[in-house]
Amino acid sequence: MSRLVKRALKLVVWAAAVLTTALVAIDANASGSGNHKRGAPRDESFGRSHLTAWVELGSNGQAIARAITTDLGCPFINVDHARHRMSLRAGPETIPQRPTASNPEDSKPSEFPVTTCEFAIPEGTRVAKVGGEDEEDEGGHDWSWNRRSREQLLPLPKPNPQRIVILGDTGCRLKIGDPWQACSDIEDWPLETIAKTAARFKPDLVLHVGDYHYRENQCPPDIGGCQGSPWGYGWDAWEADLFRPAAKLLAAAPWIMVRGNHEECARAGQGWYRFLDTRPYESERTCNDPANDAIANYNDPYAAPIGNDAQIVVFDSSKVTTSKLLPTDPAFANYQDELHKVADLVAAKPDALSIWTNHHPLLAFSPLTGTTVTGGNPALLSVMYATYGTAYYPPGISLALHGHTHFLEAVNYSTNHPATFVIGNGGDNLSINLPDPFPADAHPDGDFTSAVDVEEIAGTSTFGFVVADRGDGGRWTFRAYTRHGKLLTTCEFVSAKTSCSELGFLH
Repeated sequence: MSRLVKRALKLVVWAAAVLTTALVAIDANASGSGNHKRGAPRDESFGRSHLTAWVELGSNGQAIARAITTDLGCPFINVDHARHRMSLRAGPETIPQRPTASNPEDSKPSEFPVTTCEFAIPEGTRVAKVGGEDEEDEGGHDWSWNRRSREQLLPLPKPNPQRIVILGDTGCRLKIGDPWQACSDIEDWPLETIAKTAARFKPDLVLHVGDYHYRENQCPPDIGGCQGSPWGYGWDAWEADLFRPAAKLLAAAPWIMVRGNHEECARAGQGWYRFLDTRPYESERTCNDPANDAIANYNDPYAAPIGNDAQIVVFDSSKVTTSKLLPTDPAFANYQDELHKVADLVAAKPDALSIWTNHHPLLAFSPLTGTTVTGGNPALLSVMYATYGTAYYPPGISLALHGHTHFLEAVNYSTNHPATFVIGNGGDNLSINLPDPFPADAHPDGDFTSAVDVEEIAGTSTFGFVVADRGDGGRWTFRAYTRHGKLLTTCEFVSAKTSCSELGFLH
């Protein structure tokens, strides 16, 4: 048989396979196993496929492999010596413009010309790889001459993680009414530098405390540093804000993903659910239909074990307001229900160190002008106070980790409250510094009973991240670093208390 005939036969077989893959994807969408198709899929083309893959931890520490591909079908994943096709989570689609945080003329439809896939990695897996140069389908047909995606080795959970990198508020701010950030300037927006520096610490786990996506509006023609940047809530903005600059850190370790206010439904909630949310796919949680926002903006808390003696409890505060909530407000009932579920998660492991994490600071401070500071989020604190009184947190919480305010803050209390870190200095425009010296009469719960007293506080408005190392006897050491790895302070943590080597303004 001549080469031309062989080539023609290959083309015929390839075209049939592409059509079959497309029909399978569309059928899966129609049956509820993925998003409903709302736009023509991207045509298959010759050349290398784009593949982004990572691992995140969900409820009970379940390791979930996720992959984003420009192919219509999902890639294979090799788990130890077994080969599986990853499951479709969401197919390509263009979502009609919905009401957003911006005026309608400053928003647009969300385009996702990519396929999102997932696979639950069994406990005890030693090696997992996604994609590959010589990919075949179940019938043994080799498509590597057309779709040649690079095989990616996935970072797998360790049974007893010793080192955690913590960061948050990492995207580049493009928002009307706010200072425009120079997304193309690595000094002005340093996420890539932070990710590479943090990856060199060889973490066993990465915790992101929320706010991944900030590119909401188009860069004006008279602003330098952000011309041509992707914007809106589609894949191109998500890729530019998270997946491309954080690639080294995504490849270094599994992640725990906390949802921030920038990932609520009227903002980047569609991409959050499609890419990062650990829940199984449900159409009413996609944020595509504003009628379902009251459901999609709230997630039940879950716990991810960190070895046998610690767990991270993830709490969704993405849609919380900045005003006190009345018991008659539906949000009050939602958050109170979440608090009770946290209490159950903690009670189920009474001997473990329970680390609370949500996006919005609670018993911490944010700077105002001059020497004035403001306390934690009034909405959440009003629910916590009504539920647990001046303890605020459910019983058994020993440490709290937050983002939202764009700086680093470490707080220890003389009262019986869990030590707190705010780690929101991962890339977005920085907040101003806390006053130094810090006002002695400041209470993070000043809107309520002022029952929380500060013993020591440290902070800085400098880009960076935190590394937490496990010690013996429930001890952890938290080290705060700049974007380039300069040590700012070392905080020893044990029994809900911290003590930092450097206090006040860190520089």
